[in-house]
Amino acid sequence: MLTVDFDRLRVGRRTRFIDVGAGAGRHSYEALRRGADVTAFDMDEVELKGVDDMFGAMAEVGEVPPGGTARVTVGTILDMPYDDGEFDVVLASEILEHVPEIEQAVAELVRITAPGGTLAVTVPRWLPERICWALSDEYHANEGGHIRIFKADELQAMVEAHGLTTTHRHHAHALHSPYWWIKCAVGVDRDQHPLVRAYHRLLVWDMMKAPAATRLAERALDPVIGKSVALYFTKPF
Repeated sequence: MLTVDFDRLRVGRRTRFIDVGAGAGRHSYEALRRGADVTAFDMDEVELKGVDDMFGAMAEVGEVPPGGTARVTVGTILDMPYDDGEFDVVLASEILEHVPEIEQAVAELVRITAPGGTLAVTVPRWLPERICWALSDEYHANEGGHIRIFKADELQAMVEAHGLTTTHRHHAHALHSPYWWIKCAVGVDRDQHPLVRAYHRLLVWDMMKAPAATRLAERALDPVIGKSVALYFTKPF
């Protein structure tokens, strides 16, 4: 389940790609399948171990084209161990809502983006996120939880203040918003609640089968209730 458009990112063979806040690695895997030089970067050493294992498994079954390479690095977004302009594509997906030092984090993302390169940032969209917060304190008031709700225009202006140019914006994962509203309404830890289980089965079915009907429905609903907003920027030469 990808939140960003990899064709818009222009990720291809030997693209220097970093997935900041890689988590379970979904975007890193797609970049590697396209033959990029991938760095999966995250604070969670345990989760990155699983990502590294998957990189190896992908190579073993022939999913990595010639030129594709990958590695994992443990670290913090506030002080990344890379040179200025080291990456052609920098992705930070669903991470900035967790970071108190937002200005420092954005500055680091911009710093490691190469001149002429692309920075893509995704965060929870304001309206669906605001509904989650209204329904449940437990959803966000926990260690490592969401500490802010972004308005896309404000985040865009923050990145542009560092000299980057916005090239595109879109929303994603509209079908996931009702799932989280249900969880917030019944209790975020109640995964066995009948409504939660039923909707989860729907999402799994949709991801596995990718039927045209739900693709069309999500495309229509994304501008209204898309769970995430994705912003794309270019760094000038």
